[in-house]
Amino acid sequence: MLAAVYDALILLALWMLATALWLLASGGAAPPAGYLPFQGYLLSVAVLFFCGFWSAHGRTLGMQSWRLRLVDAASGRHVSPSQSLVRFLAALLAWAPAGLGVFWMLVDRDGLTVHDRLSGTRVVVEPRPGKD
Repeated sequence: MLAAVYDALILLALWMLATALWLLASGGAAPPAGYLPFQGYLLSVAVLFFCGFWSAHGRTLGMQSWRLRLVDAASGRHVSPSQSLVRFLAALLAWAPAGLGVFWMLVDRDGLTVHDRLSGTRVVVEPRPGKD
């Protein structure tokens, strides 16, 4: 959960930067509340952040802080970009009902969240450097 908090703070900073760029491009005109192109723009920033890190490195910056890595559940290998995208979209649904899809891991027989199950992924803890 703490890795999610770290990543949320990073995403918030990215959204602030993205909003500044939007305002710069629009001559300082703020988008109206609920403006779908702006919401889609911010969603794309989130997709690029999470899917980019998961696909390229197997972890986000928050996950790295807690020695967590996202792997393919079946093989234990690197996740594909399509798995990353499915996981991201499923995570939106998992967080939506008060985080119930995330807390599902507490009762799941393998300790997986709903979005891990749907994307065929698993989060593993990496050993400390220098430890066997």
